[in-house]
Amino acid sequence: MKKFWCLGLAILLLTCGCGKKAASDVVKEFVNTVNDSKSYVLKGTMEIYSDEDTFSYSVEANYLKDNFYKVFLVNQTNNHEQVILRNQDGVYVITPSLNKSFKFQSEWPDNSSQSYLLKAIANDLSEDASIKMEKVEDSYVVESKVNYPNNAELVYQKVTLDADYKLQKVEVFNENDVLKIKVNVHSIDLKAGLSEDDFRLEDFVKEDSSSNPTTEQSKNSNQDCQSNDASCQDRCENGKENCSKEKTTGILEDIIYPLYIPSNTYLSGKDKVDTDNGERIILTFGGDKSFVLVEEAAFASDEFEIIPVYGDPLMLNDTVAALSENSLYWTSNQVSYYLAGNDLSQEEILNIAKNMNNSTSVVNEVNGEK
Repeated sequence: MKKFWCLGLAILLLTCGCGKKAASDVVKEFVNTVNDSKSYVLKGTMEIYSDEDTFSYSVEANYLKDNFYKVFLVNQTNNHEQVILRNQDGVYVITPSLNKSFKFQSEWPDNSSQSYLLKAIANDLSEDASIKMEKVEDSYVVESKVNYPNNAELVYQKVTLDADYKLQKVEVFNENDVLKIKVNVHSIDLKAGLSEDDFRLEDFVKEDSSSNPTTEQSKNSNQDCQSNDASCQDRCENGKENCSKEKTTGILEDIIYPLYIPSNTYLSGKDKVDTDNGERIILTFGGDKSFVLVEEAAFASDEFEIIPVYGDPLMLNDTVAALSENSLYWTSNQVSYYLAGNDLSQEEILNIAKNMNNSTSVVNEVNGEK
C-alpha cells in the first residue's frame, strides 16, 4: 500500500510540474535562439518617456555576425531619420537629411544595454544571477538588471518572450518602477540572409547634384532660371536654360535657453557669429559649473561630412546624440546644438540637453545665390 501511495505521489508531482519552466531554462532557450541566428532583421516601435513627454520611434535593427549592425530610427513626430551603423571600419551615427555622420571610437553596442538588439538583451538576461520570471498567459516575462553607463536612471528591465522564446516586448524602468523606455516588437526574421555589403557607409552618401553633366551643359544657356521653380527645373534638366543653384541659409528667430542649469551657474555671455549658412549663437555660462552652449540652424552639407568623436551614440529623447567625456552634440527641431564643459559631469550635461528639448524654435530660411 505504501508503495502504491509513493508511486501515486510521484505521478502527481510529475503531472503538476509538467510544462513549468524555470527562469534559467527560459533564458537559455532565448539565448540559444539569438546565438543560432547568423543575421536578423527586427522591426518595431520604441517609446521614450521623459517627465510628461513621450517620444515615439519606428525601429528597424539589422544584425550580421560578427558585430555588424545597422539600426534605423525614425522619429514618428517629425519623420526625422537617423541610422546607427557598425561595420568593419567603425561605429557611425548618420543623419541622411543633413548628409552628415559622426564616427565613433566606441565599443557600441557591447558596452551598454540596448532595448532593441537581441544580443544585448540576451547578455543582460544571462549575466544576471538574480533574474525573476512570471508566466503571463502564453508568454514569459523575465526581469533583469540593465547596464546604461550614460544613464544611471535606468535600473532594470522586463523582457516579454512568446511561447517559442521570441522577443515580444522590452520595458525599462527606473528605481521607482517608473517606465522610461518601451520597445514593442512587430516582427523578427532570424534568417534574414544579410551580408557585409548591407552595412556599407557609402550607401548613405548623397551624390553632389552639381556634378550632373546635364546640369553643367545647361549653364551654357543665355537665360537664367531659379532652381526652386518646378517648371523651370524641368527646362534646366533638359539643358534649355541656365540654372543657378540656390543655397539655403537660416537664422534662429529665438535664442533657446536651457530650462535647467546646475546651481550657482549663470549666463555670463551671449554672442552671435556670422557663418556661411547664417548665424551661430554662443551662450557662455559661468559660476561653479561653467560651460558653453552653441546653437545654429541645421542644414544639409553639400558633401558628405564625417565628424570624428571619442565617445558613444546616445538616445536623447527625440534624437540620437554624440556624447564624449565632457561634451554633447545633437540636432533637434532643425537646430544643431553643441554643449561642452569641463566642470560638468555627464549626468549634468544630459540634464541640460534634455531640458533644451522642451523648448521649440522657429528657423527662418533666407535664400541667396551660391
